[in-house]
Amino acid sequence: MEITRRSVSLDRGGVAIGAQFLGAAAVWGASFLFIKVAVDGLSTAQVVLGRLFCGAVVLALIMLVTRRRWPRGIRVWSHLTAIGAIMCVAPFLLFSWAAQYLPSGLSSIYNATTPIATMLVALAILPDERLTKIKMTGLFVAAGGVIVVAAPWDTIADTTNGMFFWAQLACLGGTTCYGLGFTYTRRFLRKYDYDAITVSASQIGAGAVIILLLTPFIGMSPVSLTPGIVVSVVVLGGIGTGIAYVWYTNVINAWGATNASTVTYLTPITGIILGTLILGETIIWNQIVGGIIIIIAILVGQGRLRPTHHSPVTRPHTQAAEEARTPS
Repeated sequence: MEITRRSVSLDRGGVAIGAQFLGAAAVWGASFLFIKVAVDGLSTAQVVLGRLFCGAVVLALIMLVTRRRWPRGIRVWSHLTAIGAIMCVAPFLLFSWAAQYLPSGLSSIYNATTPIATMLVALAILPDERLTKIKMTGLFVAAGGVIVVAAPWDTIADTTNGMFFWAQLACLGGTTCYGLGFTYTRRFLRKYDYDAITVSASQIGAGAVIILLLTPFIGMSPVSLTPGIVVSVVVLGGIGTGIAYVWYTNVINAWGATNASTVTYLTPITGIILGTLILGETIIWNQIVGGIIIIIAILVGQGRLRPTHHSPVTRPHTQAAEEARTPS
């Protein structure tokens, strides 16, 4: 009887974690839809301000309810502020600006290149990173996928939308910012004993302060609010930038960082489906093919497609724990 109760408890726990994994994938995939709706009535900076403000409020409440302690010290807050600028303010501005010219589904495809951008930045900055054959193959495959998505041979996009190329470049700039932020976090915050929720709440709060100071200079334009725009900003910030991160942290703790990172494969699917059904967007064949190639590149770069000729070696507990603390 005791074994049966324990099995039911484990099953329920597994279902809950799976639901949180799918919830995070759905919310992050839908974020590009919300951005697309929000930029119809708000400037780029105003969208980011609303997003970060809502996210900061939700995470601050979680910090309060769970009685977590905020970081202390000028040095750690200088790092957290830098991460907030690199991982929140800059990429959110770039993706919001690009949303004025790109379909939301296409933006979600470019967002899927984040693991590849992180790998590339880590190779360039971290001294302990080495360019292996597997990583090199992943980078080359990813480059091919980006070229297929961008379709430089298609001149129709250039004639109908003059900003189409620059908007795609902005999305790649956003994923590069994520790569820089993840690498910066790994390099400078590893020595501090803060969990993912504390780091997230701190960096998003710092990002909210930064964009609040910048908005009077870069985002002062007339505001046109509709119920759809208000809901989009609240969901984008409160759930997408707040609660979904807590879900994802729970998944990392349960499944490990490597398995949790597979959420990257699902967000473009959600983004494309929602953009097509709700906004009536059209996704061209090359964007689908390019997105598949990018996902294959992630699998290759992470060593998931490498044939295994022997039993995997179990990593020490300390190494697995440190990987779980690394943001994905």
